Amino acid sequence: MAQEDDLERTEIEAVLETRRELGLRYDTELVDGFADRIEQAVDRRVAQELSRRKGSDASAANAGARQLALAIVSLVACIPICIPLAVNDQVGALVVALMAIVAINFAHAWQSKR
Repeated sequence: MAQEDDLERTEIEAVLETRRELGLRYDTELVDGFADRIEQAVDRRVAQELSRRKGSDASAANAGARQLALAIVSLVACIPICIPLAVNDQVGALVVALMAIVAINFAHAWQSKR
């Protein structure tokens, strides 16, 4: 947001001081002009918030496809890792390998929900 677009306290004070000096003749124009500036500032902030939310919604929508792809790759990678460990009776290494695969999937799912 540009600084000249911001409604600053000094600007508000200047409008109020001008209103006091000019009196009732220009009251409507001053109030209308200031109300327009407030409306523009609110519209700008709402548009920024909507664009921010739209970006986060898009990444959340893509998270499901990424999670499915990771699950498929995990299953495919699990087979050549687990078969030799199971055949050689290396239960401890098998458990560690499976826990690592589960941890990777869990971490991705948790990160995607944030």
